[in-house]
Amino acid sequence: MASLPTPTVTAAGATTKTYSSSFTTTSPVISSWPLFSKKCALNKPLKHKISCNAGSSENSLNNLDRRNVLLGLGGLAGAVNLTSVPSVGAAPISAPDISKCGTTPLTGFRPGDNTPTGGDCCPPDSTQIMDFKFPKNEAFRVRPAAHLLSPKYIAKFNEAIKRMKELPETDPRNFLQQAHIHCAYCNGAYTQSSSGFPDIEIQIHNSWLFFPFHRWYLYFYERILGSLIDDPTFALPFWNWDTPAGMTIPKYFNDPKNAVFDPKRNQGHLKGVVDLGYNGKDSDTTDIEKVKNNLAIMYRQMVTNATDPTAFFGGEYRAGIEPISGGGSVEQSPHTPVHRWVGDPRELNGENLGNFYSAGRDTLFYCHHSNVDRMWSLWKMQGGKHKDITDPDWLNTSFVFYDENKNLVRVYVKDCLFTNQLGYDYQRVDVPWLKSKPVPRAPRSGVARKSIGKVKQAKEVSFPVKLDKIVKVLVARPKKSRSKKEKEDQEELLIVQGITYDSEKYVKFDVYVNDEDDDASAPDQTEFAGSFAQLPHKHKGKTMSKTNFRAGLTELLEDLEADDDDNVLVTIVPRSGSEDITIDNIKIIYA
Repeated sequence: MASLPTPTVTAAGATTKTYSSSFTTTSPVISSWPLFSKKCALNKPLKHKISCNAGSSENSLNNLDRRNVLLGLGGLAGAVNLTSVPSVGAAPISAPDISKCGTTPLTGFRPGDNTPTGGDCCPPDSTQIMDFKFPKNEAFRVRPAAHLLSPKYIAKFNEAIKRMKELPETDPRNFLQQAHIHCAYCNGAYTQSSSGFPDIEIQIHNSWLFFPFHRWYLYFYERILGSLIDDPTFALPFWNWDTPAGMTIPKYFNDPKNAVFDPKRNQGHLKGVVDLGYNGKDSDTTDIEKVKNNLAIMYRQMVTNATDPTAFFGGEYRAGIEPISGGGSVEQSPHTPVHRWVGDPRELNGENLGNFYSAGRDTLFYCHHSNVDRMWSLWKMQGGKHKDITDPDWLNTSFVFYDENKNLVRVYVKDCLFTNQLGYDYQRVDVPWLKSKPVPRAPRSGVARKSIGKVKQAKEVSFPVKLDKIVKVLVARPKKSRSKKEKEDQEELLIVQGITYDSEKYVKFDVYVNDEDDDASAPDQTEFAGSFAQLPHKHKGKTMSKTNFRAGLTELLEDLEADDDDNVLVTIVPRSGSEDITIDNIKIIYA
């Protein structure tokens, strides 16, 4: 494949220069992203095409010089000029008043021990809040793939984490204090009091806030680490679980002598291939099968099920409401299953990475989310409807974080849309899942028609339905045999509506389309439409939560030769914690 060209798009007002990464890898930097090859050569034609005009191919990332030039993955879509003034009359969620941070009992005690598993995750208070300003005249940071780090870079990473852990407990940059940030924003410690709704908590998962919150979180975490080792070029490695060579936990994370080590990980997964569709229990699939399934899951979640901003980012979440519209495709999977796959089953709540309140206590969390953040940039490169949300309530949502100088800083979503403006980029590596489109187990029309009389129509089902067993239902399509233009204008979507689940459990179910056999298809087969997954977390005064799930059908039905069918056979297979799940409706819409 062609080598990756160096992007030359700059932020408004910036001067274009060339810079190079100073990090070293144990093997050559791979710069063969199909997204940027001149021919965009792929093994199979994609319905979702990749833009091929990203610039010249003269320079690779290996010979760039990391100086104050603003370019990178995030800059390819261009820069925007957005001020940090909320829109008049809008209802964005405002940054929490951290002085009103409340403690949340996080779920009891460890087995055979009286040590609480949770506690206070509130940060130190501050009387002053600074508004964020873009960095100027600073070294550019390039986040490297974690499995390609040199011994020198590993030592630097360990030293930075070590120094963070050695900071006083009262220092907001301290390792545990930084972990508390995630706990406070997602476990009921903060409310929307700054927005005028003190009785409604802030939750940064399961909605369109997932990506921007975690981008800002990593931004400040990375800057703190760099400042502690006096290296402004230091960048967080990303756990490259979307490519076969990176699908295991890098071995330096498992060395007890290293600061990045965490004993609370699944001991059976320290050397194995990660399962991006992890159900809570190990399957009997081989590593080769896992790799194949992982690549298919990536294609499904980044292409088929991420056709527009709502599908990718998640549903809307405004002041005065709870995040019930549903999380985006990548948040559902692979993000959530990876959390649970790493978490320690010996711990009562899957600590550390397997529970929201404790996830930030494992350094691997930040490398995991560095790759999740990378998906945002990769998704936008696909062009078409793959654009950032333009809703002012999303753009003007704000958070607060402590920076490397212990200042409390207010940031807005609108200011994190482009990684180049924030001064970082990602190492160029292969993106093999673009060539891993699932193939049908049995491409044939009429599967749904054969089920008439054997399986109930959705309109005949008495909802809500409990998901304590496999659920099969025929769902009518409002329109069949749509034209090419109709398909380009509107995606056909399967909606599982009103999913009520126990938020204190790891819950997961898989969804299949036109899969008439009793043994469900594997993720590398087209009949697999996607997964709903939620990591355990607490809410104030309740344990049950409600949300929605959506999956793209347009490409899937074409591949199954079912585009002319009147109905779709939907099969929902419970995987983990599903005995408490109920579903309000299953339907097909166009959006």
